[in-house]
Amino acid sequence: MAEDLLIIQGTKEEQYQQLLPQIKALLEGEPDLTANLANVCAALKEQFGWLWVGFYLVKPSSAKAFSEKSEELVLGPFQGPVACTRIRKGKGVCGTSWAEAKTLIVPDVEKFPGHIACSSLSRSEIVVPVIRNNKVLAVLDVDSVDLNTFDETDQQYLQEIIASIEF
Repeated sequence: MAEDLLIIQGTKEEQYQQLLPQIKALLEGEPDLTANLANVCAALKEQFGWLWVGFYLVKPSSAKAFSEKSEELVLGPFQGPVACTRIRKGKGVCGTSWAEAKTLIVPDVEKFPGHIACSSLSRSEIVVPVIRNNKVLAVLDVDSVDLNTFDETDQQYLQEIIASIEF
């Protein structure tokens, strides 16, 4: 297990290519999911300096008005400002990514219908679902203070990072 992170300069793709093996080294041999999710968030935030990087985990709903089988996204390990704690399926970017089981890239969060503003500083966002056995178990949510921060390069490498985490 590696516990140091080497911050890389270069293009976005070069940064991901150098960061990916470091993240895999952080995960290697560590069975605890919370520890692994926390280190992935820290590595991504340190490397790219994004506003917020975190996981929301699919868990049973806490709302008494819903049946016991109802689920929602619950805040998991993250790096950044205080965040929304619970998100319903289909709500906001995270809930929509969960409902559609696909990565969403949002160049301007103000133009996303139903965007949940956990931080007024967030301007663009990418949400990557964690899918195992055709079921979404969590989402990785990344926010930036800049517009148009995320693209297909982020999608490709973030999905690869997600694939390396044992859920």
